[in-house]
Amino acid sequence: MGVSGDLLLSRVLGHLEKLVSFDTRNPPRAIGTGIFAYIQAQLPGFRCTLQDHGDGAISLLAVRGRPTRVFNVHLDTVPSSPAWSADPFTLRIENQRAVGLGACDIKAAAAGLIAAANATGGDAAFLFSSDEEANDPRCIAAFLAAGHGYAEAIVAEPTRCEAVLAHRGISSVLLRFKGEAGHASGAGALQASALHQAVRWGARALDLVEGESHLRFGGLTGLRFNIGKVEGGIKANVIAPEAEVRFGFRPLPSQDVDDLHTRFGACAEGALERYEETFRGPSLPGGDVATAEEQRLRARDLADELQLPIGNAVDFWTEASLFSRAGMTAIVYGPGDIAQAHCADEWVSLRQLRNYTESIVRILQ
Repeated sequence: MGVSGDLLLSRVLGHLEKLVSFDTRNPPRAIGTGIFAYIQAQLPGFRCTLQDHGDGAISLLAVRGRPTRVFNVHLDTVPSSPAWSADPFTLRIENQRAVGLGACDIKAAAAGLIAAANATGGDAAFLFSSDEEANDPRCIAAFLAAGHGYAEAIVAEPTRCEAVLAHRGISSVLLRFKGEAGHASGAGALQASALHQAVRWGARALDLVEGESHLRFGGLTGLRFNIGKVEGGIKANVIAPEAEVRFGFRPLPSQDVDDLHTRFGACAEGALERYEETFRGPSLPGGDVATAEEQRLRARDLADELQLPIGNAVDFWTEASLFSRAGMTAIVYGPGDIAQAHCADEWVSLRQLRNYTESIVRILQ
């Protein structure tokens, strides 16, 4: 349709201003349908399906023609903080940057998709979701369960307009240890304390992780691991009757998550009362670990076909892995830098916005 780059950017910023003005913080995930009504109004000629998946999770699938590829972008944001220097729901343009809550992660991509759709007339499918920041991917799960018929997915996250083909998975775990309360002067205090059990587990788990440091996949190295919280005990002279540990790890696509859970559980040497995985997100590629490299090469071919520059694998998790696990060829591609995501005064550069939208226009034509 021959829209100039300057006009295209102006349209993107207009949409981004409106999208940022909607409060889509998650939690509390009280997003409502206002932002979806706005998007639907901007996509004339699209067949739109709005779905409520419960607990504030809403999705909008907008389709034009008969596409085989779906673009996905989440509209929910992290909560704002008092560190913001101005109203986070009012878009500001400063120093060639668009500043606002969600501007980087990842409403900029949503604005770019809308502008690109209106600058083209080809087949297109956009899935707007609203539950990515809650680690509760109901929108994607419902889409994948619906017999969608798409072969490829391009998932928007801040990747500096580079196609990301691989990233780590993520798993979060709750551990509980049971001790026997008593006076800390007792001869059995070392073994009876639940906190001592937790500390011993932590030392063995750290050794396990260090033993994985030699592993490689697609530019990623080793196993990421963090003990995030340890609670328990009463006071210094009382043997701790219970302890709770919350930890997480981020495996390579080539690592078996269930095997890692078995090994982390074994680090407790029988002292565990409870071992519960509270969240799991697959790696990208997200299928069988034995075919991970084959899947990564298919994603590389897709990026080459779409003339997208290929970036490095990343350590952060995305919902692209859910599409990949379901058998689709999936890549992560969007404007902005992950370093600005989840920060006060988060921003995306105007140059990135323009480059991203122009690339989507090229793909949709």
